[in-house]
This record gives sequence, structure tokens and C-alpha cells, in this order.
Amino acid sequence: MRCFCFILLTLPVIASAATFSGKCVGIGDGDTIQVMREGKSVRIRLEGIDCPELGQDFGTAARRFTSKLAFGRIVQVREVTIDSYGRTVARVFVDGSDLSLAIVRAGLAWHFTDFSSDPLLAEAEREARRTKIGLWSLPEPVPPWVYRRTHRRFHLLR
Repeated sequence: MRCFCFILLTLPVIASAATFSGKCVGIGDGDTIQVMREGKSVRIRLEGIDCPELGQDFGTAARRFTSKLAFGRIVQVREVTIDSYGRTVARVFVDGSDLSLAIVRAGLAWHFTDFSSDPLLAEAEREARRTKIGLWSLPEPVPPWVYRRTHRRFHLLR
């Protein structure tokens, strides 16, 4: 019984640790941003998506789009995990709008199905493909995970 009460009492603390707000102070690429938390800049990898690398078609456009929506703004970060590069993987919201979803809807990212089963992201990608928006206007867009395998330099920098 004591253990159960302890868990109930600590749930709000655990839940609050998984969400924070801060100013977006940097944009690495389309799916990586930096957000201030307790006076320190934290690298955030946007959950559920994978944008083209900066050396790929639409990589710079994805970075500009993310910057336009988030840079200098107060964002809400819902932490999901820490990736193998030490980045916080999170869903990020700007004025209540899901940044990952906005990027996929704009045709500037793939729904990263290796790590996400989000039906909203899946539908957004299907619609972007159907309307040939952004990277889907290319005859054969190269997924960033394929690009990284063939351009080892990018793999080492992630």
C-alpha cells in the first residue's frame, strides 16, 4: 500500500518533468532545434519525423520553415526519450500547433515510421504525397536515412 501511495504522489512530478516551455534559440536543421531550459540550451530532435539533410533537396527549405515557425518563440516541449546522440526527442508545440505535423503537412519531412506510429503524421504524409507538395514534387525523393548511409559525414555529425 505504501508503494502505491508513493507512486500516486510522485506521478505529478514525473509528468511535469516530461513537459516544459522555453524559447527556441537555435535551428540545427528541419528536425532539430535548441530550446532554453533552466538557463541552458537543450538540443531537441522533433519526434516522429525525419527532414532532408541540409545537403539534400528541400533540406534548406525544411530548416527555413522550422525557423520561421519556431525560432525566437516560446515553445512547449513534450519529452518522449533521449536518442543515441544525447538529444531529447520530443513533440514541440508553437501556439498550440504541433511542429512535427506542420513540417510533414508542408511536404518537408517524412513520417519516421521506424520510430513513430502516429496516425496524424501518417495521414499528413499521404496528403503531402498526393498533392505533390514540397519534397514530394520530386520524381524520386531520397529519404534522409538513405542519404546518411551514402554520405557518411552526415551520419557522424548527427
